[in-house]
Amino acid sequence: MTDRSNGVGTSDTVRSCPFDFAEGVEFDPLLRQLMTEAPISRITMAYGQGEAWLVTRFEDVRTVTTDRRFSRAAVAGKDFPRMTPEPIVQSESINLLDPPESSRLRRLVSQAFTAPRVEAMKPKTQRIVDALLDEMADHGPPADVVKHLSSRLPLTTICEVLDIPESDRPELRRRAMEMMTIGAATRETAVKAKAELRAYFSELTKIRRENPGDDLISSLATARDGDEILGADELTVMAMVLLMTGHDTSTYQLSNITYTLLTHPDQLAKVRARPEMLPQALEELLRWIPFRKGVGIPRIATEDVELGGVTIKAGDTVHVSYLAANRDPKRFDRPDELDLERAPLPHMTFGWGAHHCVGSPLAIMEIQLAIGTMLDRFPGLELAVPASEVRWNTESIWRYPHELPVSW
Repeated sequence: MTDRSNGVGTSDTVRSCPFDFAEGVEFDPLLRQLMTEAPISRITMAYGQGEAWLVTRFEDVRTVTTDRRFSRAAVAGKDFPRMTPEPIVQSESINLLDPPESSRLRRLVSQAFTAPRVEAMKPKTQRIVDALLDEMADHGPPADVVKHLSSRLPLTTICEVLDIPESDRPELRRRAMEMMTIGAATRETAVKAKAELRAYFSELTKIRRENPGDDLISSLATARDGDEILGADELTVMAMVLLMTGHDTSTYQLSNITYTLLTHPDQLAKVRARPEMLPQALEELLRWIPFRKGVGIPRIATEDVELGGVTIKAGDTVHVSYLAANRDPKRFDRPDELDLERAPLPHMTFGWGAHHCVGSPLAIMEIQLAIGTMLDRFPGLELAVPASEVRWNTESIWRYPHELPVSW
């Protein structure tokens, strides 16, 4: 521990934060301790140089994610404190841009995720869901929800939207997963996976630029914001980001939501009794489930900023925890209680501010169709093993079960 005077409401020590807790959907006790004892604290992490601030209160997280004195772009090229041996992001990514530069890209990309476009995707997504659940029914109980539904639906949907050949999809998913691993021995593999993904999408986007079709990559290649279009590198990285983020959260949350409902029978009974409440229930499940570990991409303070009783100095690295913000008692009444009848209140599962996930409408649509159809098709759905026997991922930044055996 390193002594450091941090001011009101913060710790006077620097905490080592591996953020490797992976016990089901239980909340990380280290993160809870920091939320209680030091809502704005100094931390070190498994990879990267130096220290960072960790911000956990909802309002403070909102400030960091919307105040332009905290820059994502300034992260580029820095060996910032992080969870993975190799940084996941690339400098051309929308995730490393600040407004107004990021606003231009968001306007272009958001054209693909408008309410009418997502609504138009629903019939095809429903057909995919039905086909996958047909296979699960034909297999018979016990069947693995991860194998039959979670690992396939979001990847199939985003690849259909991007028009990625079916034969390429398993390899692309493998590379995407390799980039998310947290073990030191995986650094070389992660670097190689990132380079291979970039090369693949560089070639694919070049082809779509020259011969556009009806897919999302073609739409992005030809989309205009005034006279602006996406540059070659921007388009390459955007397609890569869409593949990764377009299936990650949905894949893992489908499994997590199913597990949570099946281990909270009183809450499941409410949804079964009132299927119309599913959209509201899913918002609460998305808020409550710790869908990942620790933190994501940080920001750099571009000038001294007073926040929550402390002075964050220019040049300091600042991480925010969306997980902690989603459990802030000043924002959510009884935050640790799963209450599917809770009045909807915006949460941070899909981020906040300039980096709120533009593809979240697609993810929510997929999850709602999948969970709603599965509960309707299998009214007796239940875990086929004791909850204590479900194996949870410990190798990546995501929280999810490796298998989820169910019967009906």
